[in-house]
Amino acid sequence: MSGHSKFANIKHKKEKNDAAKGKIFTVIGRELAVAVKAGGPDPDNNSRLRDAIAKAKSNNMPNDTIERSIKKAAGDLDGVNYETITYEGYGPKGVAVIVEVLTDNKNRSAANVRSAFTKGGGNMGTSGCVSFMFDEKGQIMIEKDDDIDSDELEMTAIEAGAEDIITEDEGYEIITAPEDFSVVREALEKAGIPMAEAEITMIPQTYTELTDPEDIKKMTRLLDLLDEDDDVKNVYHNWDE
Repeated sequence: MSGHSKFANIKHKKEKNDAAKGKIFTVIGRELAVAVKAGGPDPDNNSRLRDAIAKAKSNNMPNDTIERSIKKAAGDLDGVNYETITYEGYGPKGVAVIVEVLTDNKNRSAANVRSAFTKGGGNMGTSGCVSFMFDEKGQIMIEKDDDIDSDELEMTAIEAGAEDIITEDEGYEIITAPEDFSVVREALEKAGIPMAEAEITMIPQTYTELTDPEDIKKMTRLLDLLDEDDDVKNVYHNWDE
């Protein structure tokens, strides 16, 4: 994991999100809709919706926009159905890439993702070709703050079921099993601890370094194309940027 700063990645993502809020809000709106259809519009009885709302707030989505999305989904239960599809493939020099899409048109999404891989000097693979190189985990990032008591933070997270707490110069990374993520996140929220990012993610077991400028250019192109696609929900990779 040499040179791999998770907090730098958060800053990088937030900067990109600020430049493309419309795309981010579109994706989160779909996630809210899927959560409502799966468990109803009441977040008190729908942990998936609570997680989606927390993600929306961490991306600075206005409360009234969140509420409108939930009401729209609740009144349109028989409307557009989105489904999550996962694609796997390789970037330059075999960098492992996982792409999650949330779409109402599988053919469109598959064509767009395949095109991104091709233009980025990579290629799509079969299901499972790279996912074994990642661990699915809940990941909560908390930036250091003078108001945060590190001992209280660790105790709250551990008592709620966190697997590991990693302290870095910029803050804390809390790792959970996917099934414990919601409980840990909500415990931290109730304790008034602000979270820079909280989501279930795919964490690489090892990282791949690119040294050739042309490979770096292609990999950046691949990620940019995927980031621009409204159907793409998440992109995971093991490139050590």
